Amino acid sequence: MTSQDADRPEAAGTSRRSKITPEREQEFFDAVLDQLRSCGYDAVTMEGIAASTRCSKSTLYRQWKTKPQFVAAALRSNRRVRFTDIDTGSLAEDLRQVAAAAGEGAGKDTGLLQALGHAVMEDPELKCALREALVEPEIAALRAILARGVARGEVQAGHPALEYVPAQLFGMLRMRPVLEGEQADAAYLVRFVEAVVLPALGLP
Repeated sequence: MTSQDADRPEAAGTSRRSKITPEREQEFFDAVLDQLRSCGYDAVTMEGIAASTRCSKSTLYRQWKTKPQFVAAALRSNRRVRFTDIDTGSLAEDLRQVAAAAGEGAGKDTGLLQALGHAVMEDPELKCALREALVEPEIAALRAILARGVARGEVQAGHPALEYVPAQLFGMLRMRPVLEGEQADAAYLVRFVEAVVLPALGLP
């Protein structure tokens, strides 16, 4: 039995889900994400979220039976894609704008990834929720940008560097704080794109 199982009220498994407004539910989710970024996954508790949002612990357990389920729901509520509106007609400029947009949210995204790093390896639902919220939508949007560049003839279809562009950008977001102790902010990522990604694709 895990600590979170031991801490869960016995009645939670049979209680009906209470009616919570979407606004109130989002307040719970925002509190979870804030605590994840500031304290880490292990420090997040149902009691802490209940206290910070002024609700009862049993209310949270009626809605989400375990902490992993609660965190997964919060991650899915945070799903967003920053790159869907980027379409300048130039692949090089699109990639600069992608880098700038990714860098603007670097602190929040990196904080979540670092907070969940070990937990997602042990909980498949958390891993799936993280990919659905932060990874897959933006990779799909980035691949669509690359595909438009290919369709315009800016890069040859099958260019060997194309498949590595998402890993380069998102890998740099994750690794700069580890390697240099600084976030990969917008200016840094734009310089990276210009120095590494564009030359690899043969773009000016």
